Amino acid sequence: MIGIAVDAVFLSERPYVLPFVPGEFVPDRPVGQLYFSITVLLVATVGGAVASWVEDWGWSVFAQRVQRTIRVDAYDALQGQELAYFTRRRTGDLMSVLNNDVNALETFLEDGLSATVWILATVGGIGAILVGLNPTLTVITLLPIPVLAAFTLAFTRIIEPRYLGVREQIGDLNARLENSVSGIEVVKTQGAERFETERVRQASDSYLRASLAAIRVRITYFPGLTVISGIGFALTFLIGGLWVLGVAPFGIAGTLTPGSFVTFVIYAQQFVWPIIRLGDVVDDYERAKTAGLRVDELLMRDPVVRDHPDATALTVSEGAVTFEAVTFAYGDEPVLQDIDIAVEGGTTVGVVGPTGAGKSTLLKLLPRLYDAETGAVRIDGQDVRAVTLRSLRRSIGYVSQEPFLFYGTVAENIRYGTFDATDDEVERAADRAQAGEFIRKLPDGFDTLVGERGVKLSGGQRQRLAIARTMLKDPEILILDEATSAVDTETEALIQASLQEFAADRTTFVIAHRLSTIRNAARILVLDDGRIVEDGSHEELLRADELYANLWRVQVGDIQSLPLSSSNERWSDSRRSSATPTIRRCGGEPKTGTLR
Repeated sequence: MIGIAVDAVFLSERPYVLPFVPGEFVPDRPVGQLYFSITVLLVATVGGAVASWVEDWGWSVFAQRVQRTIRVDAYDALQGQELAYFTRRRTGDLMSVLNNDVNALETFLEDGLSATVWILATVGGIGAILVGLNPTLTVITLLPIPVLAAFTLAFTRIIEPRYLGVREQIGDLNARLENSVSGIEVVKTQGAERFETERVRQASDSYLRASLAAIRVRITYFPGLTVISGIGFALTFLIGGLWVLGVAPFGIAGTLTPGSFVTFVIYAQQFVWPIIRLGDVVDDYERAKTAGLRVDELLMRDPVVRDHPDATALTVSEGAVTFEAVTFAYGDEPVLQDIDIAVEGGTTVGVVGPTGAGKSTLLKLLPRLYDAETGAVRIDGQDVRAVTLRSLRRSIGYVSQEPFLFYGTVAENIRYGTFDATDDEVERAADRAQAGEFIRKLPDGFDTLVGERGVKLSGGQRQRLAIARTMLKDPEILILDEATSAVDTETEALIQASLQEFAADRTTFVIAHRLSTIRNAARILVLDDGRIVEDGSHEELLRADELYANLWRVQVGDIQSLPLSSSNERWSDSRRSSATPTIRRCGGEPKTGTLR
């Protein structure tokens, strides 16, 4: 429009003819043609604005939906990973993948990808127009393209490892912040605020160095693009200007009117700008690529513990549990060795032993939080690896010594896992777990918010909610890992009475350091150094007068009757020390250990 207006309206060097516009719609007088040109430009501007709004809305909706899908899929993949995966990874790093990295992908999809389409459309469309206007001058305009391509390739190779370093440092910083905030009680009680601030400062400094390393490359790239593109545009303007003046260099033939030259120059400038914008796209792409690699690593990882393709639902009839020649190790560190156990359905089994003997690990093999390296774990003859994880874990109730509560109400935490339970069922479960009384004294009763990780409740209250959650689940097999360690003696007695009634008709495993909690168990397994060293009832183990009997004497205060020596041989996982007394097991070698 501008070129035609210059040549036809102002210079009268050619007729006012518009493509696709019938001649009868075009005014005859120059002033009318000028008004007509302005009207067309305004209509085109408004139409472009409307099209731009539609485009932006479409790309935004697309990017947000993809972001949502990727985040949900990544979280679902994370949930499917085995427990050992989480023990090797920091929470903050996983949060960085689910949040920062997924957001980086969304940024590219919304801005970078739309810009890519815009660049391709603009460069392709304008390039075709330039060729139609003046093929010779178009060749000159395109001369910087190979240089720009080489410059961009060098940029991508340099920036990619730097952006990967930035993503890793973000994960490190998030992990440090999450760790410090989660442990704020310890930080304050130890007066370690300055120490934690210094650690956050060091992590922030590492992130700063990684970011500056990427920024140095990025801020060099964009001015470089501008200079190269500017030189190309200046060359086009120079040769085209000389051509209009009639002194075209390099033996260029033909004529070039001022209007055609103005049209070409405007298009050439619009042609150069998308190429410069390509730098932003490449930069966004490299950020998204490094983020995508981390997300893809999570999405494509096959969990070690997963359903077998032919897995069937677990059917529990009696609840009999067997461990057949089971061994397990954390990496190169053996934890369980040659475990052979057969437990009849409906039996309550106590599991005791020194710290680190493998008690918790042994029972975590039952719901497949870990898988045995060799041997088999069976429920009613069914290998737990041959049944679906969902049916297996729905049949097993697990109460840890460190129960986790989610941010939400008391009722929501009790109902967690049994989401269709009614309010009456939730209250009955709380009463059975000796939690109903203190819950009803809370400000909002069962609707009281427990805070992050249940920080508004005491350790004993959290344990009782966890027990109530398991009672509401009503599993066929029950695992209690120090489930009452944080409650007072009176409350523990009440809970134990409720648990004894609850466990009457189901197979129950009870891990305990306080031996009084399992003295009435039908059977007690004693673990030491990853092996079962004793197996029997409380009375039978006392009569055997070995490790269990010595542990019992320690807890009842009968220290003087323990056979002590100055040997430094290992009894448990306690550190070797000449000050550590030796507890001699009757008929066996002396074992060193810490008196608890």
